[in-house]
Amino acid sequence: MRELTYSDVGMTATGGPVPPGFHVLRVRAPLGPDTYDRAAEALFGWGMHRATPFMRVPAGTPHAAPGVRVPLRAGPLTMPCEVVWTVDERHRTGFAYGTLTGHPECGEESFVLERRPDRTTDLVIVAISRPSAWYTRALGPGGRLLQRAVAGRYAHSLRSAARTT
Repeated sequence: MRELTYSDVGMTATGGPVPPGFHVLRVRAPLGPDTYDRAAEALFGWGMHRATPFMRVPAGTPHAAPGVRVPLRAGPLTMPCEVVWTVDERHRTGFAYGTLTGHPECGEESFVLERRPDRTTDLVIVAISRPSAWYTRALGPGGRLLQRAVAGRYAHSLRSAARTT
């Protein structure tokens, strides 16, 4: 059975210290006005991931909730994850997943929607991770650039889904 590959479960929610050897990525992306509810549905239903080029989520994957496991795929890579926490407040909703054995990274990534007083919505992505596989370690700083690019694609995909759903 696959297990989480890190011990600080919930580290993207707490804002606490980053474990040694881990890197932090923070991205805040505006989604536009009056997009909060549609963005939340696309986020929890894996629509953001499915709309991102090269990312695949198996059909029938349950909505994101603690304990849900999702074998994300990007090209030939399998990136198994488990949802480790969710938040559902009036103006803030989202979740984080952690990496499972076999994922090329080790750590946690959160996707949180924040509704501002002016009715605009932001997507906030926080990833705390380190390379796990030899090929991600070989990328060095290029791996962090790739991670930032993927986060940008997630934001673009969710922005599109929230406006058209």
